[in-house]
Amino acid sequence: MPPAKKRARSYDSAKTRAAVLAQFRHVREAVTALTPEQLDGPTRLGEWTVRDLAAHLTMVLASLTRRLAEPEPEKRELALVDWPLATATAAGSIDEDTRAIDAGDLPALYAETLARYEEAIGAVSDERLVPTRFGAMRLGDFLVTRTVELVVHTDDLNAATGADVPYDRQALAACTRLLADALAQKAPGGAVEVRIPPYAVVQCVEGPRHTRGTPPNVVETDPLTWLRLATGRTEWAAELDAAHVGASGERADLKALLPLMG
Repeated sequence: MPPAKKRARSYDSAKTRAAVLAQFRHVREAVTALTPEQLDGPTRLGEWTVRDLAAHLTMVLASLTRRLAEPEPEKRELALVDWPLATATAAGSIDEDTRAIDAGDLPALYAETLARYEEAIGAVSDERLVPTRFGAMRLGDFLVTRTVELVVHTDDLNAATGADVPYDRQALAACTRLLADALAQKAPGGAVEVRIPPYAVVQCVEGPRHTRGTPPNVVETDPLTWLRLATGRTEWAAELDAAHVGASGERADLKALLPLMG
């Protein structure tokens, strides 16, 4: 018998909207303080420089601003939990779009991006459908994906520059939960319990379902290690060796399921 279909997780709209703005403002403050030498430095994202990464971060909001100006799609085509797995197909077009951005004046670019976003989103309902690269989504769902983009790339920025850009708590929570739910979507089941305190617990992987007491197969890690694993910034074996991941039980090996996003 196939596993029972899980009920979709809900997100508080006001908190998500506030989290998107808070994390973008954290990034804006950090980027505008970088020196030209830092902006020319490398990142862990292939050939992207820090300036390329900074430009891409404006796309997180600018893309939504543009899509809200387009006609509303007739029907929803993509559920929130399916978004992380769908992103693997878009690396080439994302790179092309990023390189097309004029990032010569980053402070002006960030100010303009933020102003246009705040004007566009206004009182638009979460139920409004917006077109995306992967199919039409609810605005409320697409805003949750913005927390993933912002948090993951904030981590990239910190890794590249040695900065200490803060993570908005609500943004980090939403990012962690969506990526955890994507794992459960990719490998449905109840044999393994994945714990990412204090934000998420999910069960996944086919096999005997745990019902009470201590689960026989448990994976536990912290939110930042989890997002790095889920997005391919680091590898399962390396984080196990560094004791950033705890895994107990014969089924508690997620190596073959990661990363979840390209």
